Amino acid sequence: MSPIQFQKHIRLQAARLLLANNPNDITAVGHRVGYDNPSQFSREYRRMFGAPPSHDAVRMRGEAGPATAALP
Repeated sequence: MSPIQFQKHIRLQAARLLLANNPNDITAVGHRVGYDNPSQFSREYRRMFGAPPSHDAVRMRGEAGPATAALP
């Protein structure tokens, strides 16, 4: 993996963690991890995770929802 690919991987992993907590703020998450262009962020996110950030955020929230609801 090249240094640029590694940096992109780290940025997108950070974005995924941020989206788990802020699923409605995709543009701000992209900016926070270093993407000035929302479409570039979405395109690269989709390539890495197989879904656009909006769909992935909803999916992650859905997976976390029932598990956290069972906590006391």
